Amino acid sequence: MNLPLEYTEKMKRLLGDEYELYIESFSQPRLYGLRANSLKISPEKLKNSVDWELLPVPWCKEGFYYDGENVRPAKHPYYTAGLYYIQEPSAMSTGAMLPVKPGDRVIDLCAAPGGKSTQIGAKLKGEGILVSNDISASRCLALLKNIELSGISNAIITNEEPSKLAKRFKGFFNRVVVDAPCSGEGMFRKDDMAVRSWKTHKTELCCKLQREILKAAAELLSGDGIIAYSTCTFAPEEDEGMIQEFLNANPDFELMDFDKSSGFSDGRSDWIENGSDELKKCGRLMPYKVKGEGHFLCLLHKKGEDIPPELPKDRTAPKKLLKDYYEFAERTMTNITEDNLIMHKESLFSVPYCLDLSALRVKRSGLYLGECKKNRFEPSQAYAMTLKKEDVKNSIDLSLVDDRLERYLRGESFNAECEDGWALVCVESHPLGWGKVVKGRLKNKFLPGWMNR
Repeated sequence: MNLPLEYTEKMKRLLGDEYELYIESFSQPRLYGLRANSLKISPEKLKNSVDWELLPVPWCKEGFYYDGENVRPAKHPYYTAGLYYIQEPSAMSTGAMLPVKPGDRVIDLCAAPGGKSTQIGAKLKGEGILVSNDISASRCLALLKNIELSGISNAIITNEEPSKLAKRFKGFFNRVVVDAPCSGEGMFRKDDMAVRSWKTHKTELCCKLQREILKAAAELLSGDGIIAYSTCTFAPEEDEGMIQEFLNANPDFELMDFDKSSGFSDGRSDWIENGSDELKKCGRLMPYKVKGEGHFLCLLHKKGEDIPPELPKDRTAPKKLLKDYYEFAERTMTNITEDNLIMHKESLFSVPYCLDLSALRVKRSGLYLGECKKNRFEPSQAYAMTLKKEDVKNSIDLSLVDDRLERYLRGESFNAECEDGWALVCVESHPLGWGKVVKGRLKNKFLPGWMNR
């Protein structure tokens, strides 16, 4: 690989005797990873359910390595069922190390395409709130699909400047994720494009963005809250240097220890001018020391007390507007969603919190349940992905070898031996989407944009 001379000279200076080990790592094959979605399946069950080898990622209990040269997990029906998320192994470390529990209030400021958001959404288990934000409108499309595919019911997706969100939700969140835009040096082995873009995405430009995003993150955070800051670069200006600058400007913050026993090296206070010993609490995954690409991570704790905001938790639309939804639910569901039901024209949503989202660019507010059309309700693909087979009265469970499975994923209809009405179509008991049965024939309701063409 042809690395820029300016870059290699810098790495020789930083790594010293370890530089040759770093260069040798480029001759090693690229590593591929996927992460079990614990909202739908345990890591152990996933490992036993697929017919290819999965080897554990040390720093993420849901993470696995797989043979990406010979296996295509994205083509498997289990991917379409949201059982796992394909993610570079080192990138799993941020969500793994950030302590998140059900009920937390989390915002992911640079969320697309959704790796860290889906990981955190699984930790929340449908409780609390996850705001997934990205400044790129086009990247928000992939983010929305991955949130829906994962079956996350308590997410709001926004397309905003972090500074604008900070003004609206000052001190609201007790967890903030900043997977910062960076110069991407840690991705050079994985992606030739990262090498080419390095020449234009210079460190000084990235530092300006990182500084602005961290400022917004600090404003969004409540007392006793935590910011997870990560990059995929080795550049000390964007890593330890950025954190030292932040700590100097924000004395109410401190670095937290986290478990580094899975392969993290300490942060390098000696790589920056006037770096404090506290920077050793940061962590680095180095590609010549672990099976993964380069990654930097630290946890910033805000001193003080978390005072949870008092918000109305139920402002459900009048039942007369929801008549068709309740009729559908009575006929179809064993568990009926009734809390925080909000109508936007014909679209029905279940929202996690009644936040003021006015004048913000919002891609999705809560779980999209479906459409209340004239005298009928049509459930959404997103709703199906949050369900379990036992949540519905009528289901069609297809095995991996059933030829109707591929037909369903292509959007075709087929014969189905079940009662008339809406049915949840599953693969090995894992929901894929909806179908509507009429006289033994299933009309395919799988979302067209997700179909196998």
